[in-house]
Amino acid sequence: MLNDKSILITGGTGSFGKAFTSYVLEHYRPRKIIIYSRDEFKQFMMQNEFKAYSDRLRFFIGDVRDKDRLIRAFEGVDYVIHAAALKQVPACEYNPAEAIKTNIGGAQNVIDAALDSGVKKVVALSTDKAVNPVNLYGGTKLVSDKLFVAANAYAGSKDICFSIVRYGNVAGSRGSVIPFFHNLIKNGGIELPITDYRMTRFWISLRQGVELVIKALEEAKGGETFISKIPSFKVTDLAQAMLPGCHMPEVGIREGEKLHEIMVTVEDAPNTYEYDKHFIVYPQMVWSESRRTKPTGKKVPEGFSYSSGNNTQWLGVEEIQQRLKTVELEK
Repeated sequence: MLNDKSILITGGTGSFGKAFTSYVLEHYRPRKIIIYSRDEFKQFMMQNEFKAYSDRLRFFIGDVRDKDRLIRAFEGVDYVIHAAALKQVPACEYNPAEAIKTNIGGAQNVIDAALDSGVKKVVALSTDKAVNPVNLYGGTKLVSDKLFVAANAYAGSKDICFSIVRYGNVAGSRGSVIPFFHNLIKNGGIELPITDYRMTRFWISLRQGVELVIKALEEAKGGETFISKIPSFKVTDLAQAMLPGCHMPEVGIREGEKLHEIMVTVEDAPNTYEYDKHFIVYPQMVWSESRRTKPTGKKVPEGFSYSSGNNTQWLGVEEIQQRLKTVELEK
């Protein structure tokens, strides 16, 4: 599917962008992959990391806030993966206008540039924090998700569709608890603080996140939100897996933090279908019969929700220890 295609990744120097680039180069022969981001140093580092594929990689300095630059970068592009965002919860709370400009204004710019440039498919990365948001980051990503779903209404006769992939913090990423615990242990810590003993999280690897995006590129018709079926773990079990027998003081939940990650709400259930390895939330509104998707999965029951707290798949301490052996901490 990606052979001889031109693919652009916004925020492409991040952990997802590098993992996606590596996966695509390993499994396909794209015409080119364009890395679109603001940081010239990170682009330089990524160029060196992927030096063997220099004939198929292009690096484009630009900001998603700049629609003219996006239009220039999107010229001749078949597929866009939108991964650029301001993601740090405290930073977004302290700089709300900047979060809105990047996460909402930038999303609209990506949509407009894609519509005007002949792009065939756009997949936007979302987050569990966009579901029933309790912080500004989640609020901006909720609006972004709505924009990408509604973008299908503006496609008209154009051969383009927009879809969303949603998952939580990737194991080992800067936003996850694993590197926090790792640093405490590395510096001789003998206790790992727990914000709330009831807290749970989903476990997803970078590769699983990449594979879900590939599935969306293959299957999306327009407006769907793809969600992986993944196991949950208790944060207390993670602490015991990383430092067996450690003391775990309960320090209280932080502002803007949830006890559980939630991917599908009760309100989403009427439009949600279950498949072997994922769920799809279909758009509530369909603006064109030609773009109406006929789900082939199993409709979830009334009142269904999918969160790390009510999951049916769980990792115990030993399983977490095995998975930790394959986790690469994001630098």
